[in-house]
Amino acid sequence: MMKTIMRFSIVVQLIIVMIIFTLCSTSTEPESNDWQLVWQDEFDGSASQLPDTTRWGFDIGSGWGNNQLEYDTDRAENVSLNGNGNLAIVARKESYLGFPYTSARINTRGLFEQAYGRFEARIRMPWGQGIWPAFWLLGANEGDVGWPACGEIDIMEYRGQEPFRVHGSVHGPGYSGTKPITDHYDLYNDRFDMDFHIFAVEWGVDDIKWYVDEILYQTVTPGDVTGPWVFDHPFYIILNLAVGGNYVGPPDASTVFPQTMLIDYVRVYK
Repeated sequence: MMKTIMRFSIVVQLIIVMIIFTLCSTSTEPESNDWQLVWQDEFDGSASQLPDTTRWGFDIGSGWGNNQLEYDTDRAENVSLNGNGNLAIVARKESYLGFPYTSARINTRGLFEQAYGRFEARIRMPWGQGIWPAFWLLGANEGDVGWPACGEIDIMEYRGQEPFRVHGSVHGPGYSGTKPITDHYDLYNDRFDMDFHIFAVEWGVDDIKWYVDEILYQTVTPGDVTGPWVFDHPFYIILNLAVGGNYVGPPDASTVFPQTMLIDYVRVYK
């Protein structure tokens, strides 16, 4: 009888070990990779200093094909370090060159471009109807083939009127504009404008994976897209804070200005 009980106990222990192993192997955390940091900006520096021009360029202008309402500038009032280790992109309600709002859009075009790897940023969101921050990648061959043939990877896109939700998407030929391949991640009993969160993609030859705070919430493969897979060449990074546009609609009386997108860091790994 005692031997039977001991055998039963050993079997139970083995079952428990197998269950624990299975749970660990199906975790939504990123797969173990020997990532090597190849590019970063920690945004250290004095307050009101513009972002490092050896790392970032400015897209100056308006609209960007999305009917955005702001004029994006290279002024410190719209994009500068805050002196506390963050970059602040600030949307303001003000008359400027005939536009009712100002903000900023910066990119690494011609300065840093990479195919594949892990791209991540730690960001605290703004909020409000018509506020549209994004952290995204655009194909470096855009000038040759145009959009969407160049490809677009939206690491994080956010509607200010939905402060609990972020979106991750890809755009390419046959799945662009209002028909991207996309999914979203929700916070429960929390909001993205209340604290910093880490947004990342891990981009490989055969898939792209989206994470929020190291939780995997979407994987897209060549078999998931409704057109050609165009994610096989270098892309560059864009950070911007739009006001209005097709994706979010215009601000309304409830929208408070200024609104600030705070970026703690951007890091890229191979």
